[in-house]
Amino acid sequence: MTTQDLKTEAAAPQERAGASSTAPPPRGRHVPNAGSAESAAVEKARAEMLQQGRIEHRTRIGADALCQALIHQGVDVIFGYPGGVILPLYDVWADYPELRTVLVRHEQGAAHAADGYARASGRVGVCLGTSGPGATNLVTGIATAQLDSVPMVALTGNVPGALLGKDAFQEIDINGITLPMTKHNYLVRHADDIPRVIAEAFHIARTGRPGPVHVDFTKDALTAATQAQNPTTLNLPGYKPRFEGHPRQVRLAAGEIAAARRPVILAGHGVLIADATEDLRTFAHKAQIPVTHTLLGVGAIDELDPLSYGYMGMHGWKHVNKAIQSADLLIALGMRFDDRVTGSVSTYAPNARIIHVDIDPSEIGKNVAVDIPIVGDVGSVLRALIQAVPQVDPAERKEYFDELAEWRKGSEALSWHGSGGWKEGILTADYVMQRLGELTDHDATLVSDVGQHQMWLARYAGFRRPNSHLSSGGLGTMGFGLPAAMGAALSRPDKETWAVVGDGGLQMTVQEMLTVAVDHVPVKIALMDNKKLGMIRQWQEIVYGGNYHSSDLPAPLWDKLAEAYGLPTFKATRPDEVDDAIRAAQAHDGPALVWFEIEQTQNVLPMMPAGKGLSDLIEDWGESTAKGEEK
Repeated sequence: MTTQDLKTEAAAPQERAGASSTAPPPRGRHVPNAGSAESAAVEKARAEMLQQGRIEHRTRIGADALCQALIHQGVDVIFGYPGGVILPLYDVWADYPELRTVLVRHEQGAAHAADGYARASGRVGVCLGTSGPGATNLVTGIATAQLDSVPMVALTGNVPGALLGKDAFQEIDINGITLPMTKHNYLVRHADDIPRVIAEAFHIARTGRPGPVHVDFTKDALTAATQAQNPTTLNLPGYKPRFEGHPRQVRLAAGEIAAARRPVILAGHGVLIADATEDLRTFAHKAQIPVTHTLLGVGAIDELDPLSYGYMGMHGWKHVNKAIQSADLLIALGMRFDDRVTGSVSTYAPNARIIHVDIDPSEIGKNVAVDIPIVGDVGSVLRALIQAVPQVDPAERKEYFDELAEWRKGSEALSWHGSGGWKEGILTADYVMQRLGELTDHDATLVSDVGQHQMWLARYAGFRRPNSHLSSGGLGTMGFGLPAAMGAALSRPDKETWAVVGDGGLQMTVQEMLTVAVDHVPVKIALMDNKKLGMIRQWQEIVYGGNYHSSDLPAPLWDKLAEAYGLPTFKATRPDEVDDAIRAAQAHDGPALVWFEIEQTQNVLPMMPAGKGLSDLIEDWGESTAKGEEK
């Protein structure tokens, strides 16, 4: 076929329809439903997506309403990263100097920073991302907050409302993605809804069992004019957290406590969330009951308190787990009996009756069957129990407490428990944690990443005050430590703040070194560098017979990397260098890195093997090697 034949063939349909071969095609002929109100809205939205330059907002727009609503909620810091559809908000930031915006280097860092801000202060943390990848980058941090009951509001932008469902540039169903990992979420399409939604979001995030709330705004909601004001009342008929424990259940619990001879308190994160640490101390002393704690319950009681017994679970103290296994009554306060606490439920606390207090009724009976459930705020229930239980003379518990003291003495004498390799000049992590706690007067905010160092910090730093220990518990998020410490430092500038990290976790969010440098956030980074994914290597040694794979972790030259980010580095490779390195970082005005090159094969012991119970602990090096060989 010739070129002329092709032209004739292409023109034939038009000629058959009576169209002129020279007439221009009709305008908008490829627009679906051209001429309809829907198509006009889509075209307008696409034009807005491509709009560049500053919005001249002589009238109050949705972005203004959002800023004013945040200020009304007491927000002072927002961690975020800009993008196209969220730029209308950035366009008005300068009009609201009450709101400090911190430009993180990755949205995951924004979510963890908001999380750390909330944990350290008790206030709601706020993070911000744009549509598409900006929003999805927040997801890991949102999930971390959800599993640890942290109050957070995550704000995201989305495409204009008319483009929703059109697969526009950077559009994603972020509400569908966050639905399983938030306490509630919203899609805001109208500027007039912004003040109400923000008020509801913060109320939901901070009350009852706290958690993250996600609010997604279409771009046109942020740019449209509005006169909507912050509401004076909220109407949430389906949301009614129960705060007071049922009086009958409290009476039953008091009776169990009075009859118990070997009671143990299990203090969880809920004690800290409820600001009930003083109530816990008063209750424990009146009833003369030893207090153990979960990982997130660290700080629920001063560790120097004579009734403080220590950290429980898979990598907790042997004496604590032994006390739980021998108890005749467990009083669980604001904790959820996760598998790292119980191990095999069939062998857990075989002789104990269980009282479980939690504000979330879904947690009671979910993992462990209990005898007396009490739904309510931990602080409120503890105050009721204080009135209901009799005063116990310490002499009545003497035999019990003497036995617990003997168990504790034996547990702390095991290898690597503060009495091991550092005495021979080996730099061990337990020694570093001990000195870090002591040199900060047990009053700093210590923010842990995830891994072996997380367990060492919980056991050896010695925590004296509430909310001085922050860590990712439920999700176990590597990369949490540095950005969360950044948020903690900004929410509690009165406290010295340390990010305690491993070389694996730090490399996941290392870019936030530049954030703390540029914003002059005074975070000190304590890096436990063993050139390994330490917990992976430990499991491969003990559980997989020494079959090491992908657990060696060649690292950068940390001093050079820190220098590139603008941070000074202080280094310790021997125990006698630890104090000087920590003190040098403390003396530096601003963020700094302290690089500890620790023993590469140190394990966290004792350890409860997966699928086993609290009575099946691996307790020392020889046993761990033998277990590995058996495998």
